[in-house]
Amino acid sequence: MSTALDDETSTVLGNEYDGFDREVDTYMDNPKLKKVGVNMQWTEEQMREYVKCSQNQDYFIRNYVKIINLDEGLVKFKMYPYQAEMAETIKDNRFVVIKTCRQAGKTTCAVASMLWHILFKDSYTIAVLANKQETAIEILGRLQRAYENLPKWLQQGVVSWSKKRIELENDSRVLAASTASTAIRGYSINFVYLDEFAFVLRHVQDDFFKSVYPTIISGKSTKIIITSTPNGFDLFYKIWTNSVENRNNFTNFSVNWWDVPGRDEKWKQETIANTSEEQFRQEFEAEFIGSSNTLISPTTLKKLVFIEPISKNYSDTLRSYKKPDKTHTYFTIVDTARGSGIDASAFVIIDVTVYPYEVVAAYSDPHIDPLIYPEVVYAAATEYNNSFVLIEINDNGQQIADILHLDLEYDNIVYVNTSGRKGQQIGGGFSGQVQKGVKTTKQVKRIGCSNFKTMLEKDKIIVNDFDILDELSTFIMKNASYEAEEGHHDDLVMCLVLFAWASNQQYFKESTDTNFREKLLEERDKLLQDELSAPFVHDDGTEHEQSIINREQTPGNMIDPRDYDPWYGLDRANKW
Repeated sequence: MSTALDDETSTVLGNEYDGFDREVDTYMDNPKLKKVGVNMQWTEEQMREYVKCSQNQDYFIRNYVKIINLDEGLVKFKMYPYQAEMAETIKDNRFVVIKTCRQAGKTTCAVASMLWHILFKDSYTIAVLANKQETAIEILGRLQRAYENLPKWLQQGVVSWSKKRIELENDSRVLAASTASTAIRGYSINFVYLDEFAFVLRHVQDDFFKSVYPTIISGKSTKIIITSTPNGFDLFYKIWTNSVENRNNFTNFSVNWWDVPGRDEKWKQETIANTSEEQFRQEFEAEFIGSSNTLISPTTLKKLVFIEPISKNYSDTLRSYKKPDKTHTYFTIVDTARGSGIDASAFVIIDVTVYPYEVVAAYSDPHIDPLIYPEVVYAAATEYNNSFVLIEINDNGQQIADILHLDLEYDNIVYVNTSGRKGQQIGGGFSGQVQKGVKTTKQVKRIGCSNFKTMLEKDKIIVNDFDILDELSTFIMKNASYEAEEGHHDDLVMCLVLFAWASNQQYFKESTDTNFREKLLEERDKLLQDELSAPFVHDDGTEHEQSIINREQTPGNMIDPRDYDPWYGLDRANKW
């Protein structure tokens, strides 16, 4: 761009006269846009204004950015104090997460800041991403409108101008697309703007950050700006909470309804009357609220917290929160999927030594092969003191149990007795039908949901895991039962439901009682010693003589203390 001054040129700073020939210097016959290569004749005052704008984003926005006002039409953007602070926060920080109420002008602030970046930074690429492509295009349209209403001496020449993309002669550009892991693949992005990120599907959120975030942080000045109204306990909630707790590098900024001029208590009551209390809390008080009719009350969900894992394995699918303690007892609940990418194979490991019980590890993977899955369960359960393992055996869960027990020779599998009026019972004596695991029947699920709700709402269990919290926020009432809301998952939650069912069993209460376990071990040791030292009485059936023979102390004849473990519910030495 030429910056030659002409003393005879008018000092008018607007578009009335700026040395611009609208007959030949427009882009694609658009009189509001300048084409590439136009030599502008600037006044000295225009030059000073250009420098001032390039150095001061706030000055540029207040004096030269125009927006559409619903009542007044095209007007200068008169920023409220919180909007000016928001725009500066976007400019001055690499990673920003903004939680706002509805209709607070967050997108307009972001558009104004993006416009300043592409005008005064060369070779600068911005990606505008939203939950829908139409929304991203609409945001880019706002930027284009603001650009068209700039004085020509502030504009860069236009190379490309479409509803999904603009490119300027300083090699800066803006792209618009829906939020997806492939949306900006192949581009070198300086500034990623994620609008209404909480309304992007959960799995898309995860895939996007796994794909895009490593590329963004590889630069020293690249940015990620996230703005949204809350929408449950999703990745936006996780990023926001971690920022507030100083567990990530994001700068947080919040806008509530009372920050917006003209909104008072009367306005609040009118809005609630026209909507609902819950809707107002989420959309205007910017609270994180789960779906309606969730198993766990909104009050309890709001109190739940998550922590960052101390370690991750298997491509972050196994998350550990506490190291194994050799003096503690652990319980693992296993749910199995087909590995097709729809539902996830999942397990949760819980420390049941003392109240409150605590989730110490969690695993979920929708793609793992069912034949490999038992090895993951085996490794994790073994690490946590040969944890008790309760397997949900609906569908192909029985196959997992068989591989775990027969091929991997894992002995601490919880057996369930299926006979009797009480339904499925852990243990249950030496009679009846016994299976390696539990089937999720209506009765089991009903008892499990009821117990889990009580445990969580009375602070008797700590979940720790963010993915569990996410699933709880969408675990809702459906057809007289509870399941995941459409488009969401409940694999981890169902592990906890089965744990809650098991925790109500008498054998669970006895086997997790420290005094009972110590007494049981003492009895086992005494029993083992008695069996090894006692003579074996043999009746040959002919002369009714009793011959005493020493019992051979071979592994096949020795008694394993686990043969009498109440978790199994039968004499393991004889059940074969």
